[in-house]
Amino acid sequence: MKPELKQKALNVLLIVTSLLGYLEWGNKNSTFLYKAEYELLIKLFSEPNSVLHPFTILPLAGQFILLIACFQKIPAKKLTYWGIGLLGVLLGFIFIIGIISFNTKIFLSVIPFWVIAIYTIRFLRKKT
Repeated sequence: MKPELKQKALNVLLIVTSLLGYLEWGNKNSTFLYKAEYELLIKLFSEPNSVLHPFTILPLAGQFILLIACFQKIPAKKLTYWGIGLLGVLLGFIFIIGIISFNTKIFLSVIPFWVIAIYTIRFLRKKT
């Protein structure tokens, strides 16, 4: 597989795995990030002030940046690094919350993203 295609595939995998994050709070409240992001996008157009928060805007920007990189002929490494970093802010906190709360569902939900992210970073460093 050509390195450009592999990088595009990794970017798509980063986007998909970022949507698998799982959150629980309060009494029996839980959601996956793909559901929360869908609601966020709906509210972004109807009530933009209610969704303006770094933990909502930064990951969304990260996904958007990775998507832009997928449509480039030769994906820019910087865009992939930025996408991982912006998504990593939220998914890093979810990872830490899962560890601190001993909640395996939360902890395991972000492992696929981090595995793909680490693999992607190693791939990009080798690619030079």
